[in-house]
Amino acid sequence: MAQTVRPIVNGSLLATDHKPHPLQDTLLAVTVVLGLTAFVTGFFAHLHLLSSWAGLIGIFTGATGQFVSVTTRERFGMVVGLGAAGVGLLLGMAHGGPFGGVIG
Repeated sequence: MAQTVRPIVNGSLLATDHKPHPLQDTLLAVTVVLGLTAFVTGFFAHLHLLSSWAGLIGIFTGATGQFVSVTTRERFGMVVGLGAAGVGLLLGMAHGGPFGGVIG
């Protein structure tokens, strides 16, 4: 009979090694918030400045978070935030880019 595998999570939902990771958790939260902001605002053409800059900053924070992340759960959240930031950045670029109408 197969045995049931039960995950043991006694602390943070993201820290599977039972150690605190404040830097990684902060980068994860910033990446997800910026990614969602860029993704949602990317669908509105008049918000191309916000979506472009939020996506660009979200990609940089997500890449930094991937570099310093420790657990798989943190990396999974980073990838979701990075994907949303990337789509938001591309939609913002399609609607006018980060400088559209401001310079020139």
